[in-house]
Amino acid sequence: MQPRQEILEIWRASVRSCWRNGEWHWGGRSGTNSISDAEQLLTILLPAAKVPVLSLDDPDRTDEEVLEALRPIGGAIEIPRRLVSVMIDYFARYTDDTGTPIFAGGTYLTPMDDGPELTEEQRAMDIVDSFAVSITLTLATIGFVKVYRNATQRRDLLAQLDTLEAMANARLTAAMVGLLRSFSTYVFSSTDEAGRRLCDMVNQDDTPRRELVAALREQLRDTMASLRSVVIGSGRVSEDLDNSDMLFECGWSWGLISGAEEVPTTEPIGLQRDGSAENAPYLYFTVIAMDAIEDLNSERTRLLGLLNEEQQRLSRALQVRWELTRTYWATVATFDNRRRWPIEDIPWRTTDGDRTDYYTLQATSLAVKGLIAGGRGGDAEFGRIAAVLVELSQRARITRRASPDEAALVVHAPGKRVALNDDTSKPIMTWNVNEFSTVLLQRAATIAGLLTDARRRSELLELADEVWDHLTLRRIPDGPHRALWDHAGGAFPGLAPMPDAPSWYLTERVVSALVTAGLLLWDRPYPRATRLAMYAQELIDEAEYLFDRELMRGTFAGEVMQRSMRSIRASLRRAQMMVDDRPGTAGALAGSLLLQLNDITTGQEKASEGI
Repeated sequence: MQPRQEILEIWRASVRSCWRNGEWHWGGRSGTNSISDAEQLLTILLPAAKVPVLSLDDPDRTDEEVLEALRPIGGAIEIPRRLVSVMIDYFARYTDDTGTPIFAGGTYLTPMDDGPELTEEQRAMDIVDSFAVSITLTLATIGFVKVYRNATQRRDLLAQLDTLEAMANARLTAAMVGLLRSFSTYVFSSTDEAGRRLCDMVNQDDTPRRELVAALREQLRDTMASLRSVVIGSGRVSEDLDNSDMLFECGWSWGLISGAEEVPTTEPIGLQRDGSAENAPYLYFTVIAMDAIEDLNSERTRLLGLLNEEQQRLSRALQVRWELTRTYWATVATFDNRRRWPIEDIPWRTTDGDRTDYYTLQATSLAVKGLIAGGRGGDAEFGRIAAVLVELSQRARITRRASPDEAALVVHAPGKRVALNDDTSKPIMTWNVNEFSTVLLQRAATIAGLLTDARRRSELLELADEVWDHLTLRRIPDGPHRALWDHAGGAFPGLAPMPDAPSWYLTERVVSALVTAGLLLWDRPYPRATRLAMYAQELIDEAEYLFDRELMRGTFAGEVMQRSMRSIRASLRRAQMMVDDRPGTAGALAGSLLLQLNDITTGQEKASEGI
C-alpha cells in the first residue's frame, strides 16, 4: 500500500467522476444529501488538509504530481479558486432560508422492513453523522482559507474567501451545538434487561453478579462523579447513580435527543430544531462523534487557530463528553478479567440485544483511546487489540477464502442495518453501515503507529496490506467512475451487482484510512529496534576507536588525508545521531566507515613495510 500514490489515483478518479464541462456535479449512488456531498468534497479536501505534501492552499508550493492529478480542474492558480466556488456551493445548498444549517440524513435514511416509506419530515431529521462530517469539512475549509488568503491579493477572491469562512464558521458552530444536544446518558438497574446484558458482556470470569456490579462501579466511579458536570445540551443525569445497583451508558444517540434544551451561543447559527431521537447511545454514532471531536482538539486546529472564542467554549464542553465517553467504553471493553477482555469475546453485544462483529471493530477504537489516556498503552495491550483485528479480518473473509452466500459477507453488502428509535424506543427508520473493511484498515494503521516493537508493527502493517488488497478488488472497474468505490462483487463474486455510481460514503472512508496510513509514515518515527540499535552502537564504537587510533598515529597528514579525516568524523557524528531512530542505517554507515578505516590502516602498514 502506497498512501500518497493511491490518494492521487483517487483524486484523478474523483475529478473524472465529478468535474464535467467545467462544473462540479454533486451526488453519488445515494443521490445528494448533506452527508454524501460533504464526503464527496472531503475526498479531495481531507488529504489536502492533513498531508503536507498534498496541500492545495498555496499555489507556489503545490506538488507537480498533485497538479497532474487535478489537471482537469485547472493549473496551480485555478485549482484553489475553483475549489472555493465548490465549497461555497456546498454551504449554500445546505443552509435554509432562515440561515440555519441543514444536517438532514436525507437519502441515507431508509424505511424499516415492511414499513412505510419515509416522510419528508423524517428525512429532514438532523443526524449525528452530518454533525460529525461537517466538523471535519469545516475545519478543513477554514484552514484552507487561512492559508490561501495569504497567497492572493485579488479583491474579488478575498471577498469570496471572507464569505466562505463565515459560512464554514456558522456550520461548524451549529454542528458543535448539534453534538452537545445529541449526547446521551442512559441509566438503568443491573437487574433490568439492559443491565443484565451489560453484565453478561463484561463478565468473562463468571463472577457473581453483585460482586461484578460493585467492581464495575468502582472502576467507573470518577466517570459517574464527572457526569454531574454535563449541564448544557443533553445527557444530564436525573436518575440516582449513587444507588449501588445502578449502571449506565454514555455516548451519542443518532440525532438530537427528544426534549434536548437549546444551547446558548452568540454565533449566528439560526434555529435550533427540536429533537426526536431516543435518549440512548449508539456505538456507531458514538465513534463517529468521538473522531470529529478529536479533530476539534488536534494540533493543526490549535496551530492554525481555527476556532474562535465561542467555538473554543463549545469545544471544551464537547471535550468533557469525549473524556467521559472514552473512559466509560474503554473500561467496559477492557474490564480486568483473568481470562480475557470483553472486547476479545467476539462479537460485541449491546444493551439493546444486538450483536455483530462490526460493533467489536468499532469498540476497538474506544478501547485504544482509553488505553492511551489511562497510561496502559504498551505493546502487550495494543498487541491484544491487534489480535482482535486479525480475527475480525478472518471472520469477515477479508484474509480468508469465502464461500458463496456466507452470512459473514453481510457486513460488506448490504451492510449492517442500524434501527433508529424515537423517544419511545420504537424503531422508525434504519441507517445502513457497510464500512467494515475501511474501518479495519484505519484501525490497523492506527495501532501499528502506536506499537514500539518493530516486528509487531510490521505484522500489523502486513494485515493492513491484505485489507488494502481486498479493497482494491472492490473498486469500480470501468466507466466514468472507475477506481472509485464500491463494487463488493469484485471481491466476493455475486454478492452485489455492478454499481452505476460511486459510493462517496465508502470512498471517503478509504481516503481517510489512507491519510491515517500516510501520517504513520510522515509523522511517526520507526519504532526502536533495541537489539539492532545495540549492534549499530557497537559498530559505531569500534569505528570511533579505530578512527581515534589513526589520529594518534598521525595517519591523516597532508591535504587529501585531512579531507578524508573530516569526512569520517562527520559520518561518525551522523551515525551516532541516527542510532536511536534509524539503527539499521546507522549500522550500515558505521560498517562502511569500518571498511574505509581498514583500507587506511592496511595502506599505512604496506607503506611502512615498503611494499
